[in-house]
Amino acid sequence: MLIAGNWKMNKTTSETAEFCSSLKRRVDGLAGSVDISVFPPFTSLPAAVTGLADSEIAVGAQNVHWANEGPFTGEVSPPMLRELGVYAAIVGHSERRHHFGETDDMVALRAAGALEAGLFVIACVGETEIERETGEMQNVLRRQVGALSHDDRLVIAYEPVWAIGTGKTATPDQVREAHEFIKSLLDVPVLYGGSVTPGNCQDLLILDGVDGALVGGASLDLDTFGSICELAASRS
Repeated sequence: MLIAGNWKMNKTTSETAEFCSSLKRRVDGLAGSVDISVFPPFTSLPAAVTGLADSEIAVGAQNVHWANEGPFTGEVSPPMLRELGVYAAIVGHSERRHHFGETDDMVALRAAGALEAGLFVIACVGETEIERETGEMQNVLRRQVGALSHDDRLVIAYEPVWAIGTGKTATPDQVREAHEFIKSLLDVPVLYGGSVTPGNCQDLLILDGVDGALVGGASLDLDTFGSICELAASRS
């Protein structure tokens, strides 16, 4: 069971150092029952790596470029992350696809580049509300997942776009259906993401095919994120 906290564009370096120090104490004793990772902004990665160095909590980046170096202003390469002590990267989050125009091909390139460099990858997939209402959910997932290739270090996060930051959560039946379909396309662990809270994750983490959660806003609060990690540990 993996619980990954995506901080998005939140927490300064000093805030990250303080949070990581507290998080270690908050989830002490859960090692072996649940894998926990946090994904701070690029500027806070060194503070997170240093602050969590003596713990079982891993640190990942929220994005990564596919090339090791080159004329890609504003991007960060896999070797740069590896040198920092970062172990993983998120690719293809719906906010990257929506706000920055990232395509399935770009997501596939980012995933491949990171995996080749030895990073673990969480690749995000998911349909919009209109796509679900018009019966296109499986076609969307087939296209997004089909752009990826199997790797032992690849994890997929199913994040229905209509449930990200909206307070809406997919029903257990919707989650089960999507996860089963994704696993039929690619045999890798699949996380659920989309307004995950301690209240709703109890029903989601017990479902077959749900291998953990990618937590957004709830990962910014120490007690809320800690509670989600504890619930996951109790179900492992």
